[in-house]
Formats: sequence, C-alpha cells, structure tokens
Amino acid sequence: MEEAGLLHAPAVLQPSLEEIHRLSEDLNLKCTVEEENAFFDHYKNVLKSYQTVYELPDPQLPVRYPRLPGHRERNDNAWYWRCDIKGADTGLLVGKTVAIKDSIAVAGVPMMHGTKLLEGYTPEFDATVVTRVLDAGGHILGKAACDDMCLSGGSWSSSTGPIVNPMNPTKDAGGSSSGCASLVARGLVDMAIGADQGGSIRTPASYCGIVGMKPTYGLIPYTGAMSGAVTIDHLGPMTKTVEDCALLLEALAGFDDDKDPRQQPFDSVPQYSKLCKQDVSGRRVGVLTEGFLGVDAGVNKCVQERLQRLTQAGVVLKDVSIPMHSVGTDIFVPITVEGSHACGAHGHGTGYLWKGYYPVSLQEAMTRGSSLRPYDLPINLKMRRILGEHMRRNYQNKFYARSQSLVPVLKKAYDDALKDVDVLIMPTLSKTAGNLPTAKSTAKERLEACMEISNNLASFDATGHPALSLNAGFSDQDGLPVGIQIVGRLNDDLAIFLLKAGRQRSYNNVGIGEYFVGSSITLEKFGEDFGTSTMVIAFDYWFNIYGEPARYYDMSRRYNYVHGMSFYVL
Repeated sequence: MEEAGLLHAPAVLQPSLEEIHRLSEDLNLKCTVEEENAFFDHYKNVLKSYQTVYELPDPQLPVRYPRLPGHRERNDNAWYWRCDIKGADTGLLVGKTVAIKDSIAVAGVPMMHGTKLLEGYTPEFDATVVTRVLDAGGHILGKAACDDMCLSGGSWSSSTGPIVNPMNPTKDAGGSSSGCASLVARGLVDMAIGADQGGSIRTPASYCGIVGMKPTYGLIPYTGAMSGAVTIDHLGPMTKTVEDCALLLEALAGFDDDKDPRQQPFDSVPQYSKLCKQDVSGRRVGVLTEGFLGVDAGVNKCVQERLQRLTQAGVVLKDVSIPMHSVGTDIFVPITVEGSHACGAHGHGTGYLWKGYYPVSLQEAMTRGSSLRPYDLPINLKMRRILGEHMRRNYQNKFYARSQSLVPVLKKAYDDALKDVDVLIMPTLSKTAGNLPTAKSTAKERLEACMEISNNLASFDATGHPALSLNAGFSDQDGLPVGIQIVGRLNDDLAIFLLKAGRQRSYNNVGIGEYFVGSSITLEKFGEDFGTSTMVIAFDYWFNIYGEPARYYDMSRRYNYVHGMSFYVL
C-alpha cells in the first residue's frame, strides 16, 4: 500500500478534459463543458479505488510441483512444448502419462494457444486441472498443440504447423484438440486433457479412433484455461480406453471453491473408474433418428453394426425422435460467433461480467498480441471476427440473446427424451476425416477445412449434456475411424461410460492395446475371451504417421507386438 508522502506510479492515467470531450462525442452523449469539468474532478476520487485494487496482492492459483521449463518440440507437430512434471507418489493416476492441451496454463511452461498472438507468453500459475492431475500422481510430458485460438474443427490452422491424422498423414486429425488426439492414438501418452466448445474433443477423438468426453457443463473446473465463450466452455479427458477416461474424469471433477462461474457447488465425485464396470444388460438406449440424417454410408454401416453388438450384450434399443435436434446447431451458431467474439476480441481471452478467478497475465498477453498483430490470425478467425463485429454493431447481439433464450427449450427436448431411456446414441460425425489443405488450396477450401461443426456435437455444448465419443470401428469406404457418440442426462456422466461393452472389451481387465504391448499371444488364448472368429486390426502408428500403410495381422499366428501399436476389436 502507499506510504505517506511518497509518489506511486499511477495504475490508471486520468482522462484529460480533451479526452472526456472526445469520448462524449463518440458516445453521442452531448455533454456540456460544465458537465465535463465536473466529470474531471470526480474521476480523481474514483481512480483512487483503481490504485488500491492495483496495489493489493493479486490472488494466484497454486503451483505445488517442481518443474523445468522444458523445450519446444520441432519434430512432431502434435506437441507444442515438451516438459517433465512428476506428480504425487500416490493417487488415481500414478503410472499414467498425460498431455495438456495448450489452451490450459501450466506454470513455467510456455503457452501459445495455437496462435502467434500469444507466442512468448509463459503463465505463472497452474490451471486447476493441472494441479489435480499432479495431485493424483499423473506425469505430465508436455503441452499438446491445438488449432489457432481453438476455433477450428480442422487440424491445419495451428501456428506451429498442421497436425496429421495418425491413420493417414494427408487426412485431418480433427480440431481443435488435435494434438491431444494424435498423441493418445499413437501411444505417446496414456491420456490428455482437451477442451470442447463445439466438438473440439469429440471431433478429433472420432477422426483418430480414440475415446473423448465432453462432461456435464461445470463438472470439471475451467479455472486457468483460455476461454472460448463462458457458456459453452468444457474441459474433458481424451484416452485410448473408456476405463482410463473414467479414471481421468474422476481425478479432474469437483467444485473449485467459487473460482469458476461455470460450476455450481457439489459435495462429492462418484468413483467413475469403479462404477463404469457395471453390467450393461437391460440398459435402455435411445437411437436418435435425427442424429443419422445426412450420415455417409460407411459411417452409418459401421454405427449400425455396433448397435447390433449392443443388442447382443443385452442392451434394449429404442428409436427416439427429437425434431428440435435438427436446429440445435442453428441455435448454437450465434452463441459461438458472438460469444467468442465478445470473449476474445472484447474480453481479451477471458471474457468479463462473471465472478471467479481471472488469469490477468494471460489476459494482458492476449491483449498485447491482438492489438499488435491481428492480421496474423488465420482465415477462419478473420471471418469470425468480421461477422462477430458486424452482429455487434448492426444487430446489438440480439441473435445471441435469442439463441441463449432458446437453449433451455432445446435442453428440455433432450431431457424429455431421456426420461424414457438411459442415454441417447448417434454417430459422432457424419463422415470420416477429410483431406488437409495443401499449399495449392484456395481460400474457400482452407476456410471449409476449419468449419467442422456437426449437429451431433454443438447442440450438447449449448445444453451442457455429457457426451462421449468412442471408436465404433472403421469405414469400409476409406478404412478411417468412425466415432459413435453416447449422450446422457445432465450430471449423470457415469451412464455414458457403461456402453463400452458393445465395442471395447478387455483381456484380464487390461485394455486390448495395453495387453499386447510387448506381449505374445496365440489365437487359442485370445479366443477364450473374444471367440475364435474375432478379427483384430493392429495399426502401427510409428510407421503410419510417416505415410506407410497400416499393417493387418492374422491372429491365428503368434506375434510379438512392440510399443506404439493400438488394437481394435472388430
């Protein structure tokens, strides 16, 4: 605080009479000279409060575990920054390696958020989810690259370079949590934390053939992560197996002591990792009719085959129609366009008018970058910024307001359907991964490669319902992964874990991919759990990432499998 008689540098410069007059004219207030002089005198006292706030200690999120700053990864675009942060000796995540999406702060480790505008910024705080990973014994290996400002459904716009699909390097890995999906799919980490404001966990999970979850809105605290728009921000787990997804959710979920406005207080977190092993027999699953509209033949066939397998496991399928689902994305679009513009362009990356913890250093860094070089934004963000400003100036955000008013109506439509079934099920996306843009791609092609907004994804960001994408298999059209999405009731995140039995099975309680790493097995032993007619595709991602075709193995022979392979039961 200020010592008596000593001069302190002012936190805020007082506006001059000329500036007051200019602002009055800009705002069309038509103030008189007498009024402007009164304002000048009044501001002297008002700004004393600003000085006091500036000199009070700035609250900080805790940093509990030692680390070195690490290094920039130059040989694999899925990584932005490599580091080595070891957590507690005990906990749910002991032995698990973790990647953190680069929209989430890790103290002492550079954070770029995929954009040149933030390059050079290093946070001094750990996001709450980072602290929870480390408290649970997780081992953080680095920051996973993401698309520029996390506002792309594709994987080409990151300022550090495009992230390729592990199955085919000419294909999209999905955005914006593209680096997370690639690293998990290739076995470079066991799990990752992504962010989802319109499908940014579930799109790359579907394209890369892994598990990705958008939990109930507010279940996982968003504290210390870069906001896309406060009403649709979600953080969530990305893993190879449903069991690991449940494990990571259990470690991350929980109330954050009023630091995050997205949360309501709640006392306890279910033991998702244990409860997710319940029998699925008798579970009621609503097959969402509107969720299959416009779906490619290869995707539809793959999903239908998985639905048939669910019935064999004792699940009861029921066709469900929710006509309002077809306009869910239309309701979502003004929220994301105008909400992200208000949060990013005018809210300096954090937004405002909410209670909780504001990462001020991140906000300041984003403001400097946006003011200095806004032209460094990619084509999709320039498009969104122009449209967002157009709606603000000419329509005063009335469509944002109308959309937010319609969200409870959309939410009720899903809630009513979920009274008769335990979960809803549908394809995650209508198609498999598309081609990445090339140097010869037109502006229109580059823009379209970013705009992967699926009606089966964005609606649930708006309403907050939990949604899980799992690998359903591979399209017979192009051999690429197909995702199937399970959506549950609000705050019933456990329910969406329980249908894994129809797709993902385990050998001696270990995920198939994990069991075979470094192991040897015969068809006879494999058949004890899976049947001698079961086929397995083994994808060697270490080779596949560099463009060589995936190799197919006949399980009737004995093989020694090496680290880096993932296995899917067909």
